[in-house]
Amino acid sequence: MTRLRVFTADDGDTPVLDTSDPKWIGDALKRIGVRYERWPLRDTGGADTDAVLAAYAPEIDKLKTEQGYQSVDIIGVTPDHPDRAAMRAKFLSEHRHSEDEVRFFVAGEGLFTLRTDDDRVHAVLCTAGDLISVPAGMRHWFDMGPEPSFTVIRLFENPEGWVAKFTGDAIADRFPRHERASG
Repeated sequence: MTRLRVFTADDGDTPVLDTSDPKWIGDALKRIGVRYERWPLRDTGGADTDAVLAAYAPEIDKLKTEQGYQSVDIIGVTPDHPDRAAMRAKFLSEHRHSEDEVRFFVAGEGLFTLRTDDDRVHAVLCTAGDLISVPAGMRHWFDMGPEPSFTVIRLFENPEGWVAKFTGDAIADRFPRHERASG
């Protein structure tokens, strides 16, 4: 189940908001400029990339038209992936991107943690059916957990330009990591 916990930047132990209500989550994220939507889950015929993209074509086309995204791909990581630890570590530190980070969770889950300019920290556990778009320049980190299990559709303005620019701030070390909630 999708969950939002909001903290102050100096206290990663006590959330000032903790909710699983999709409306509250959407409203809270909208206030900080993050797009959040729930898309209907569809039968994608297994892990076939073309089937997944076809199943979500109307939503993907709408985003591409509205936001100008040029390319789409799918990535999935499973608990037995041989590089899972390195993949997890890659984005555990606070960073930014020069373009939006757009993810739709077809299956599984992952934790996006976002830091706003007023030093609020929004930890968003995204699950199957969630679309999140972290705006360009927003400080954040992503945790897929020690036993990652997810499939996401990613949209890009320019996939070659999608590079993490790390802030050097160790803030991510002071906040909860992701431990898989669903089985």
